[in-house]
Amino acid sequence: MQSTGLWPAVLGEIELSISRGNFMTWFKPTQLLKCDEESVVIGVPNVFVKQQLERKYGSLITDTLLKNGISTTKIEYKIHSVTVKKTIDNPIILHNGGAVSGQPTVASHVPSSNSPSGPNSVSRGLGQPYRQGLNDRYTFDNFIEGSGNELAYAACQAIAATPGTKYNPLFLYGGVGIGKTHLMQAVGNAVLARNPLARVVYVSSEQFLQGFVDALRFKKIADFNDFYRTADVLIVDDVQFLAGKEKAQEEFFHTFNTLHQSNKQIIISSDKPPRDIPTLEDRLRSRFVWGMSIDMQIPDFETRCAILQTKAGTHSVELPTDVTEYLANNIQTNIRELEGALNQLLAFCEMRGIEPNLAIVSGMLGASKTRPKHISAKQIIERTAKHFQISVDEILSAKRDKDIVMPRQVAMYILRSELHLSFPKIARELGRKDHTTAIHSVEKIEKEMNRDNDVRTAINDIKELLYA
Repeated sequence: MQSTGLWPAVLGEIELSISRGNFMTWFKPTQLLKCDEESVVIGVPNVFVKQQLERKYGSLITDTLLKNGISTTKIEYKIHSVTVKKTIDNPIILHNGGAVSGQPTVASHVPSSNSPSGPNSVSRGLGQPYRQGLNDRYTFDNFIEGSGNELAYAACQAIAATPGTKYNPLFLYGGVGIGKTHLMQAVGNAVLARNPLARVVYVSSEQFLQGFVDALRFKKIADFNDFYRTADVLIVDDVQFLAGKEKAQEEFFHTFNTLHQSNKQIIISSDKPPRDIPTLEDRLRSRFVWGMSIDMQIPDFETRCAILQTKAGTHSVELPTDVTEYLANNIQTNIRELEGALNQLLAFCEMRGIEPNLAIVSGMLGASKTRPKHISAKQIIERTAKHFQISVDEILSAKRDKDIVMPRQVAMYILRSELHLSFPKIARELGRKDHTTAIHSVEKIEKEMNRDNDVRTAINDIKELLYA
């Protein structure tokens, strides 16, 4: 048998002999790197898959290879990253060939990326475009339903099936990191999956506000109105930040009325119910409660455990029960913080070639509990500059040298993740006039952390300096 067909044949036989869950977790992400008379080398994505294949499935692999004519006693497992070729099939189609600055990409199908820049970032002369389109990772399938979100989950599924016919508008509110954004974007992705021609607009209130300001500045109000008022589904995140912005609230009021009158779906999120948002106009407040308002609660213990196990599974890791329960017991109020602790644990273990255990996770969380509650933006900038061996003046300057831009982006990311500052505030702290730079920087570092160990290590080291 030719080597190109060998490994698919081996995987096909193994799939019949073990559970589908185990096959998808441990065998699906593997590939054959080398096969000759001396040895067989199998590529695996990480150290956890390597250890599991060696310890649990070694004999199964050897026997299956033998059945396919390969008799070797030397099988090696090599950590190997699979390079996925980018395609231009199903390109993002922009509304009217472009977008107003400050507005998200609107696709004729589920977008493959929410990158703030690229060939599809076409502006109409309204300054530098930025957008936060739907993230295709946010789906109903990977959302964990629990007692704190079951009503919101059911409402969102009903809306995705028949948008504009019930629960319109849907207003979700609750604390930080409890899944509001995930659910809302899941609706958008589900609508596009059912109807690729639907116009789904996902936007943060900051983007809406900036787009409105740019439209006024460049006399493009007609384009701005057309962009939002022709949407089939409008999703607005963190609407509380429109409070106090009188002109923007008036524009949103008219947009809301136009869409609602046309039976188009509106979904809104906030950190508090409409009645508690200060300086929000009464006419908007009354419209926000026309449909259904749902209070999303902190996830219970079982839900937190399920979230951890699901997230670990996406990294092909079996998280021990005691580790799962320890994390779920010690981080109870914020899913993002829970996921952050899990990512830190997995990165720590992967870099050292060890498996997660209770001693490691308790040591990590124990160290974090000794951290002070308050740090300043100035401290973050100083520690970042020190780590990268540049001066604070350089990091605050307008220089575009690579060895300065990267530390500046890292500083912006830490300001966002640790202090939860708004993007305009982050831009001001780093001496930038345009907060779209902050949005781009934070999104870029988030992506780099998922694929670059050096970036993750640098950020963890800076945090250790901050809290030492």
